[in-house]
Amino acid sequence: MNRDDFPILSRTVYNRPLVYLDNAATTQKPRCVVEAMVEEYYNVNANVHRGVHFLSQQATDLHEGARETVRKFINARKTSEILFTRGTTESINLLAYSFGEAFLKKGDEILVSQMEHHSNIVPWQMLAERKGLRIKVIPIIDDGQLDLGAYDRLLQESARLKLVCVTHVSNVLGTVNPVEELTAKAHEHGIPILIDGAQSTPHFKVDMQKIDCDFFAFSGHKIYGPTGVGVLYGKERWLEQMPPYQGGGEMINKVSFERTTYNELPYKFEAGTPDYVGTHALATALDYISGIGMERIQAHEQELTDYALQRLREIDNIQIYGHPEGKNGDAAISFNIRGIHHLDIGTLLDRLGIAVRTGHHCAEPLIHRLGIEGTVRASFALYNTKEEIDALAAGLKRVVSMF
Repeated sequence: MNRDDFPILSRTVYNRPLVYLDNAATTQKPRCVVEAMVEEYYNVNANVHRGVHFLSQQATDLHEGARETVRKFINARKTSEILFTRGTTESINLLAYSFGEAFLKKGDEILVSQMEHHSNIVPWQMLAERKGLRIKVIPIIDDGQLDLGAYDRLLQESARLKLVCVTHVSNVLGTVNPVEELTAKAHEHGIPILIDGAQSTPHFKVDMQKIDCDFFAFSGHKIYGPTGVGVLYGKERWLEQMPPYQGGGEMINKVSFERTTYNELPYKFEAGTPDYVGTHALATALDYISGIGMERIQAHEQELTDYALQRLREIDNIQIYGHPEGKNGDAAISFNIRGIHHLDIGTLLDRLGIAVRTGHHCAEPLIHRLGIEGTVRASFALYNTKEEIDALAAGLKRVVSMF
């Protein structure tokens, strides 16, 4: 894994080498992704699907080729099940609106987990307010794992439960949820399930046929691709029944003032000009990491996570959340140091050139469950090294010595 592919990693911050440990928020971009965008803007820039001229055809081929790249990457059955969006947040909002219109009515229930990112909570709350629905919550146990017994009970007791929404990996705790088991149990009760894959797709292989979920969402910018592009996967049988999310060009079949008919999948959900440059760049990013190998990336990041846990536990008065013994955790570690505010830790580390995230990480219900106001979060990517973790540990020891 070549750090030279990521030019930003060679820069300095406050005259110190950059140590970038905020990858759960966004990853850095390899040179090939940026070059793919420049190349398309300079040489293949034309609106897709609507032109007979050469550039439009070429741009369309790149855009639809990107859809096939995504399909292969997540092992979906058909490209018609791959919808391009602006990211995980828009993917979930699309689902909340469209699935909600098609299948939910007053008194129905939606089940989310206590560790969800706000993007997998707020759209469902907005839908619940519009349609008179109830939101139920799968609790977590003290070690940061989902309470699977409570999940079973909620499935059995909730006669009007119509959808389960759960993250694949917690962006705060690094907890990897057993999504195949969660999906199988939901399906035993005839309930579809959405998996938020924003924090899983960059780190290990995901397979829609193995997970068997009904919907899956992820973002380009968290998987070495550009901002403003993402994916919603949906099983065809659901997407066919769902109404469009937005209206306009591209998503139509025929328009008259009397009646409009809609396009086939996936275009029914892709109103207007897509970010066809972004989709090509996303495909380039997926090809890049596929070339490295997801198994290799996972092994490297697991080694980094284990090493980071070992080094962080050397820090006096540190409290690490999640990552219980015997449980694999993904490449994110949240912690606090007793007596020092998390914002102060992050600010002082920044002066040492170390970029971490502080706050509630858009997961306030989880933070409240932990009984705290926020954490420091270090999160890792394929380009991080043990030397950078050593720098983090040394920086934290220096911060502790100042208080």
